[in-house]
Amino acid sequence: MIRRAALLALLAACDGEAGPKRPAPEEELPGGAATVRDASENAFGFPAPNLPAASSDLFFVGNSFFKTNWAIAPASAEGRDGLGPLFNAASCSSCHLRDGRGRPPETDDEPFLGLLLRISRPGPVPDPVYGDQIQPRAVPGVPPEARPRVRYREVAGAYGDGTPYRLRHPAYTLESPGYGPPAADLLVSPRVAPAVFGMGLLEAIPEARLLALADPEDADGDGISGRPNRVPDVRSGRTVLGRFGWKANQPTVEQQSAAAMLGDIGITSPLFPEENWTDAQVEASKRPTGGRPELDAAKLEALTLYMKSLAVPARRRPADPLVRRGAELFAAAGCAKCHVPRHVTGEDPRFPALSGQAIFPYTDLLLHDLGPDLADGRPDFEATGNEWRTPPLWGLGLVRTVSGHTFLLHDGRARDAAEAILWHGGEALKSREFFRNLGAREREALLAFLDDL
Repeated sequence: MIRRAALLALLAACDGEAGPKRPAPEEELPGGAATVRDASENAFGFPAPNLPAASSDLFFVGNSFFKTNWAIAPASAEGRDGLGPLFNAASCSSCHLRDGRGRPPETDDEPFLGLLLRISRPGPVPDPVYGDQIQPRAVPGVPPEARPRVRYREVAGAYGDGTPYRLRHPAYTLESPGYGPPAADLLVSPRVAPAVFGMGLLEAIPEARLLALADPEDADGDGISGRPNRVPDVRSGRTVLGRFGWKANQPTVEQQSAAAMLGDIGITSPLFPEENWTDAQVEASKRPTGGRPELDAAKLEALTLYMKSLAVPARRRPADPLVRRGAELFAAAGCAKCHVPRHVTGEDPRFPALSGQAIFPYTDLLLHDLGPDLADGRPDFEATGNEWRTPPLWGLGLVRTVSGHTFLLHDGRARDAAEAILWHGGEALKSREFFRNLGAREREALLAFLDDL
């Protein structure tokens, strides 16, 4: 266990003086001028305060498409039909309740909602029968793909001071497959729906800034070797830097939104105009559509603006001494090497509200190897089965308030922030062990800092 005197000396070395440093005033506003001061259950759902008035109407149009329960075609709700025929949810907000974070089922018989299973075959290539995502729901007359189930086994551990903890390790199965037994070599990756605020600011971080943070060969020898994922940009036809998704497999907010509309709800768009069933799913191919595409260019524009313009909630108590001590410990543990605190967004004349903002998302948007315990074994473009994009930490302390739970990590296995840290391995192993060997008061401080983000 790190002795208290040694810990204070380490903090002094990190800060240049004994005791925690007061946060810069700009850290209270992690989204810059696109920050909203609200800590209610609606904290993730406000438009950026600096959004131009001319964009406000389009924001609320996009909000309506985000919350819409799409109808089965044909329907009287013109322009809002075309659900499925295979789908995970009927609306974006079904999984991203109040623009927040989804969760895994809490009971054995609870359906998956807010957690989905991405699939592929070695190559990687989509499965010829089940595609690239398991969809457990379907319109009448179409068999659902399968019923996914998750079960946990408890894994015991202890902090350096002897305090015990237990982690839960998930295992996934597919029951009642609708189109024959899944292939024996099927690769399965669980993905929890993340919170969606602040995405426009993340897209606005200059690519050069993110590439400067990458160190794929670990040239500086610190054990951290973040690297970018390179993915197709459907609109431009180029291979570009990935920023969104648990493995950074989408390059823009627009493409992320359109891909989710197709994969999760079965709604086509100009970026993804083809339906999401495979040739093996004959009943699905016979169902009417809601138009071609079902989410036309104007609707996609409104949805994209909504997703890009959601404000970041302000921190609540950054000057609290315990929180400040936790911030020092976060840095001393090396967490900030991947969860990079500060960036400045570039200039975008189409979105001036997002331009030139000093932001504090605590991410580098790069891929990192987090070790075998968190590995899904499923490659995703250039991401390996051990790699995950560093998730932003802003808003972490409001997940319970907004989403009604504290389940974290890509599959929701962690029941709180402490468990999330304890699952880290690979490049984050030293940081995990630093945390695990802290005394109880220091652990409390670091968790208090995370809770204030």
